[in-house]
Amino acid sequence: MTLTQTPDVETKNHAKPLERILIVDSDRELTRDVAHYLENVGYVVQAVHDGAVGLHQFRCVHYSLIILEVRLAGLDGLSLLRSIRSESRVPVLILSNPRADADRVVGLETGADDYMAKPANPRELLARIRAILRRSGSERRYEPPSTPVIVGDISLDRSARTVRKDGQRIGLTCLEFDLLEQLLRSAGKVLSREHLAKSLLGRELTPFDRTIEMHVCNLRKKLGNAADGCHRIKGIRGVGYVYPAPGTVGCLSAL
Repeated sequence: MTLTQTPDVETKNHAKPLERILIVDSDRELTRDVAHYLENVGYVVQAVHDGAVGLHQFRCVHYSLIILEVRLAGLDGLSLLRSIRSESRVPVLILSNPRADADRVVGLETGADDYMAKPANPRELLARIRAILRRSGSERRYEPPSTPVIVGDISLDRSARTVRKDGQRIGLTCLEFDLLEQLLRSAGKVLSREHLAKSLLGRELTPFDRTIEMHVCNLRKKLGNAADGCHRIKGIRGVGYVYPAPGTVGCLSAL
């Protein structure tokens, strides 16, 4: 892919100082072009072409975002993602072959925040990056202490960015945390997939896009079932998801 588009004037200097992005992709031409495009709008970009080198860079430098190709030689992208997630909640955007549905599903299951098919449209890539960084930036901004959101045995503290079940802390990625917060604050109310995609991913859903479903699946696994044996996050087929208010009984269809 050759990125021939020049960012609009108003997009320049959009990035905050020292917002660093790591690109791990075996396609040298793509990484060069993407790095050049992102540097033109103010990001500091490091591009490497090997999974092992990418892991080393991740451990040595603080990055605001990692763009990761799935099909890497040596240490493959999914193995690298697992290593990253075992140590950090840094946002990860995965790139994959447009027909590699399994890679995208496994990537989201492993903890990626979002994905794009290659070759990536530069403007869309920039929009995805900005949406992810806006969301993850809430962790770095000071917020006055807030009252925890408590629904049943789940407690979410936005100020500390922590979630606990029966007092035991549960590790969530940034997107998983924000998804759970929306569901808990709207307990008993169905939130559509389209609403969740726009508020969490900063974009419209595309056909066959299962990003929200995969993040819901990850949350279900981490939270475990409710006392009645049903999913804590319940699906309304064809509509969206709801976190049942305390006292609700019965299982709804899973999506």
